[in-house]
Amino acid sequence: MNQPALEPIYEAILIGDMGGTVENVQAAIDAGIAPESILKEGMIPAMSEVGRLFEEGECFVPEMLISARAMQGGLGILRPYLVDAGVEPLGTVAIGTVEGDMHDIGKNLVMMMLEGAGFEVIDLGVDVKPQAFIDAVQFNGAQIVAMSALLTTTMNKMEVTINAMKEAGIIDDVKVMVGGAPVTADYAEAIGADGFANDASKAATLAKSFME
Repeated sequence: MNQPALEPIYEAILIGDMGGTVENVQAAIDAGIAPESILKEGMIPAMSEVGRLFEEGECFVPEMLISARAMQGGLGILRPYLVDAGVEPLGTVAIGTVEGDMHDIGKNLVMMMLEGAGFEVIDLGVDVKPQAFIDAVQFNGAQIVAMSALLTTTMNKMEVTINAMKEAGIIDDVKVMVGGAPVTADYAEAIGADGFANDASKAATLAKSFME
């Protein structure tokens, strides 16, 4: 980390201290530190470290969730300054739980990890029909579509959505990633998805790999 003033932001996100994150982000802004530096040198590295700790079994979903919420609190303060400074997001992801499925905890965690990695995220919610994913690509410029399903009875809607995207002629313009309890890498490959992630940290890593 190049700027010592960003260390408190990093530490606050790491331990999931939302109040401390918000306070330290505002202090960094007041000190004249560039919004892009706050994001890319303080906040994103912290969430990357949270993801690493999760993947190595040193922290668990509740810890990752409170860190992600702290990151979101800091982003709430920082986002207008990023817009004013013309800082571009890493990419745009449209995320939703597929049609017929009302579960959103996993989807919400993936969404927060994606925001923590520097993406703009369009949250389509739950019970999302194929056309909503298509609209997010055509009208909102989503470069990645992320679909979640928690039920074996709804995961087939992932394939239905991918087929609808093919029919709409947009499948070559977007990367599709899937995940959720019943979903496997083999299933993702069989339905024509570009990638599969079995947890929120891996989803953020996968999305970043699509943009490289």
